[in-house]
Amino acid sequence: MKIWLQQRFHILVGLVLILFLIQIIDTLTDGTLNNFGIIPRYSQGLIGIPLSPFLHSSWAHLFSNLPALLALSALLMTHSIRYYILASLFIIFTEGTLVWLFGRMAIHIGASGWIFGLWGLLLANAYFLRRAKDFFFSILVIIYYGGIAFGLLPLQENISTESHIFGAISGIIFSWLSRKWFIKQR
Repeated sequence: MKIWLQQRFHILVGLVLILFLIQIIDTLTDGTLNNFGIIPRYSQGLIGIPLSPFLHSSWAHLFSNLPALLALSALLMTHSIRYYILASLFIIFTEGTLVWLFGRMAIHIGASGWIFGLWGLLLANAYFLRRAKDFFFSILVIIYYGGIAFGLLPLQENISTESHIFGAISGIIFSWLSRKWFIKQR
């Protein structure tokens, strides 16, 4: 149990360190890293698909994303680290590609698409996997993070609602696709 917990803790600490290091570099370079975000339908914006979740416009932006990212990541890692990594990669690349294809013209950055993907995945797992643990996690997610559903509405111009919507869709799709893997494990 101790090793199991340590591994997950080290991954979360590593994620925080990576996000902080990138934000420090971005701050020292007056935000130039943010130019590597997703720019829809421009070839130079493709680099933003894997990079955008790690870029934030400010420290406040990073600190607003960090608690939800860490909490939802920790919940998902209870399945397995492999499942968390595969889900995160699927969400980041699917959400990013959809934003690149259909997003409004802006530079899209921030971990919120990834967060909404984890959120959607944890909620969808209750339906697709039908395990007690997943029902419990979906209740926790609804209680503590149910309010982020308002992020699916285009209420603020400077927030990438597209990332939120496509992230949630990506998480739901991953849950649906991975249900066969979990059925084989039973």
